[in-house]
Amino acid sequence: MKVSREAEYAFDALATAALLAGSVIGRIFHGKFLHMDESELADELVAADHVVKNTGPDRPWLFGLLIAPSAVVANGVIQGGVLAFLLSQQGVGSEARAHVVWLLALPTSLYFLWSPITDFLVRRRTWLLIGALAAAGLMVAAFYQPSLTSTASMMMMFLSACCSQLVVSSCGGMMGAQHDERTRRLSSSFYQAGSMAFGALAASVMIWTSGRVSRNVVGAIAGVLIAVPGLFALAAPRQEVVAKSTFTAERRRIWSEFRTTFLRWEALPYTLCMLFPMGSGAAIGLLAGVARDYGVNGDSVAWMNGLVGTLLVAAGALAATLIPARKRAAVTYLTVCVVNAVTLCVLWLGPLRPATYYAGVTLYLFTVGTCYALFTAVVLEFLGDSGKSGSGRYSIINSMGNVPVLYMIAFDGWGGSRFGPRGLSGTEAMVGGVGGALLLAYFLMRKPAAEVSPSLESIALG
Repeated sequence: MKVSREAEYAFDALATAALLAGSVIGRIFHGKFLHMDESELADELVAADHVVKNTGPDRPWLFGLLIAPSAVVANGVIQGGVLAFLLSQQGVGSEARAHVVWLLALPTSLYFLWSPITDFLVRRRTWLLIGALAAAGLMVAAFYQPSLTSTASMMMMFLSACCSQLVVSSCGGMMGAQHDERTRRLSSSFYQAGSMAFGALAASVMIWTSGRVSRNVVGAIAGVLIAVPGLFALAAPRQEVVAKSTFTAERRRIWSEFRTTFLRWEALPYTLCMLFPMGSGAAIGLLAGVARDYGVNGDSVAWMNGLVGTLLVAAGALAATLIPARKRAAVTYLTVCVVNAVTLCVLWLGPLRPATYYAGVTLYLFTVGTCYALFTAVVLEFLGDSGKSGSGRYSIINSMGNVPVLYMIAFDGWGGSRFGPRGLSGTEAMVGGVGGALLLAYFLMRKPAAEVSPSLESIALG
């Protein structure tokens, strides 16, 4: 029976994942998982000649547009308030709305399970376009259902969220294939700024139009906001795929890349950077709840914690482009995280007055944006070169960053209920500040790992 090239590639992808998992387990049991021999790694990389690289200018600004499809779905429709607003108009209760939003937000944490497919079959920019168009079509179809709470509508929005995450993994793989550290830093900033800006734009436009046009039209607007930015994938740097090798060589190369990234001692502090509580921005959604204690009225809260707040985060992300790339991304990121924790001291220690709230929230949101941009830079530094499996590795690393957001939301809420309105900001200031300072001290005392030899680096880059 003749098998198509696409089917063969898909089988290779699934079989490689299975063999990698088995190889990792076997090496852990044999105590070899942290030993890296450069000559062995070079041999494995030479054996596999499937290399991905940028062949044109990097265009870091483009990532502010490329991330838009995912931002509209996740930060706009699902978690940006659009869906909750529309469900409330249908008479859905608060608890039920929260459950729906929680369910549809799951793909942002679990996308590492399917996103490695963006390393196979077609180029990453093609996967980005596929993910954007599929997400747009499914979102439009969901809004065309008789009720947003119907099973069909929920399924389509969930699949739309899953498809939109292909955009995230594709962007990660493409950013990892860029030529130098400065370009990666710039891409990280535009990536985060675009994510915030397009999410806020989508939420504002869709909520404003929902009272003026039918829900079908609102769905069509969502589809346009998702699909149109995805077309910029056609302008993304082309990443040539050079010579598909044998399945064995493919498996050996992907295993080598995973081992180079994750199975080394240097990966441990980077993993802690992903999982520690600093720079999580967990208080963003909770500060509105204590605004009244500072004497701030509802309209001002809507502005500070709505569109203006989102623009402050985006501005902070863009401000990260002004920070030189001479220091390691982890050192710069942790430094800004400590500054971010200090800004919360304004709310923690200041008087309960409106001026305190405005000043504290402004400083906090701006520095959170800078933290987000530098977090992505740390992810790329942890990732190394994209190689053959860059999107998959990026997805795994980036997904870890959602963990501190979840537990710090719970921790901040406990602090607020235990110690009053100041306790919320004080809890995040203390926990985030201490966590960031500890890791920063480690990175400052520890010398950077030895540079990979030029010959090995050229192999990895292709």
